[in-house]
Amino acid sequence: MSETSSAKPLSNTLAIIMGGGQGSRLFPLTHRRSKPAVPLAGKYRIVDIPISNCINSGIRQMYVLTQFNSESLNRHVTNAYKFDHFGENFVQILAAQQTPGDDNWYQGTADAVRQNLNYFLERPYHYFLILSGDQLYRMNYRQMLKQHKETGADLTIATTPVDRDSARAFGLMHTDDKSRITRFVEKPGNKDDLLDELVMPKALLKSAGIPEDREKFQASMGIYLFNREVLEEALENDLEDFGGDIIPDIIQNKDVYSHTFQGYWEDIGTIKSFYESNLEVTKIVPRFNFFDPHNPIYTRARLLPASKINDANIEQALLSDGCIITKASIKRSIIGVRSVIESGCEITDTIIMGSDYYNKQKVSKKGKVTETPIFIGENSRIHKAIIDKNATIGKNVTIHPRDRVNEDNEWCYIRDGIIVVPKGKIIPDGTVV
Repeated sequence: MSETSSAKPLSNTLAIIMGGGQGSRLFPLTHRRSKPAVPLAGKYRIVDIPISNCINSGIRQMYVLTQFNSESLNRHVTNAYKFDHFGENFVQILAAQQTPGDDNWYQGTADAVRQNLNYFLERPYHYFLILSGDQLYRMNYRQMLKQHKETGADLTIATTPVDRDSARAFGLMHTDDKSRITRFVEKPGNKDDLLDELVMPKALLKSAGIPEDREKFQASMGIYLFNREVLEEALENDLEDFGGDIIPDIIQNKDVYSHTFQGYWEDIGTIKSFYESNLEVTKIVPRFNFFDPHNPIYTRARLLPASKINDANIEQALLSDGCIITKASIKRSIIGVRSVIESGCEITDTIIMGSDYYNKQKVSKKGKVTETPIFIGENSRIHKAIIDKNATIGKNVTIHPRDRVNEDNEWCYIRDGIIVVPKGKIIPDGTVV
């Protein structure tokens, strides 16, 4: 085990991972599952990223808050994260529920934490780390906690330096030379005069190792480290969101600092960003490295055989466990667990999420069980697509977005020029999608 992941557990720190709302920007991938449960990079789930970052940072006590389609997420977390039965470490799902004091669903990130605050305060945690459940990055939260203590902060917010064009779509922090946040602006858009006022100070650029002549802005990563009493006080109201409501108010009354993070970080909350971030890891030297031996990404252990490749041409691809690929051509693609790809297939710039089983079972009213194999049939061609789990693609099928940008039809959804075939869909032989 690495030095980071084997470090002494931070028993005084609780991580709260926000599972998000309906995940409408990731539809149809979130039609039957919550956003954190969406498969990632062939064998992982999105929620594995913040959980692994916590484990590698010595944070072993975590809650995941969710309210939509939580069954698959609950099953994954239960199967993947089993700590010592005699210890106090845990990863636990908290789904929205009616209580004597509140019968509403979560109205926002702050409201979700407020509704579960009694659980969080049961133990003497000193610090509460609030994380987003739809981001791809690797971060040592110990460094953030160390700065938090050294500055005497009430709240520390993780930020990442971005250029002007990217800054338009983010919540931006402005700080003094010591990283104390003095101002917060939510998504300034095309207001260049406002952006001019939010440029990172040169002294801060220098301390972060960034050339002083660069123009950078501090974009909020949606990662917050609260002191216990500050979190309690911040939620003594009916404000719904941290970013839009709580943070602007608390900056005026408390000592709030920015923690600058300069590693790879990507919000994967849309079909386009999810697609691009996945295919990024197929590069020879990807910006996010799943092969880091010191800070591994954990997930559910599956008892699957090694993948079998029969006379196939594979370039710049990730192959997961339990696949059978025969005389196919695969380029710049991700092949998920248990994928069966038959001869003559051409798959390019595509994410195949794989299957939960090799054969789909159907039980008749009389109890008779029939099994149908799940596969991508002979001579099918798939380009620039996401094939969700348990989908069967027949023989001689063509899946290609062509010049279409957004469209819904009986076989798929097209978002930002990317075809998404829903979970469990069966596309007949010879279909042109």
